[in-house]
Amino acid sequence: MANFVLQLPTSNLRSFSVYASSNVECKLGAPMGTGSQSGGPVILELPLDKIRRPLMRTRANDPNKVQELMDSIREIGLQVPIDVLEVEGVYYGFSGCHRYEAHQRLGLPTIRCKVRRGTKETLRHHLR
Repeated sequence: MANFVLQLPTSNLRSFSVYASSNVECKLGAPMGTGSQSGGPVILELPLDKIRRPLMRTRANDPNKVQELMDSIREIGLQVPIDVLEVEGVYYGFSGCHRYEAHQRLGLPTIRCKVRRGTKETLRHHLR
């Protein structure tokens, strides 16, 4: 299994799709899931301001952990992407709170994400 990173512009991003296949041919812009049996996650570099954080106000991050992550990201970059759910072209982050805050505090415009496609029902389940 191969991973890839797709960097996106930080402005004027509405929505897009990426199609990844085990075949040599790869198509950008094709609807996710078409031609792919698994419809599994893809790794994308997304602008921070395009990721909604619906649970952000429910808890505070550990400032020491955020500082440690900032130091690590400065030195070696982000090692583990955050998990993001894409529903109808909108990105929702439910994990990686410390990594997300570390990127914000470092002034980084984007963050590496493991993006899974979901439905409105999937989103409601995450908000319970």
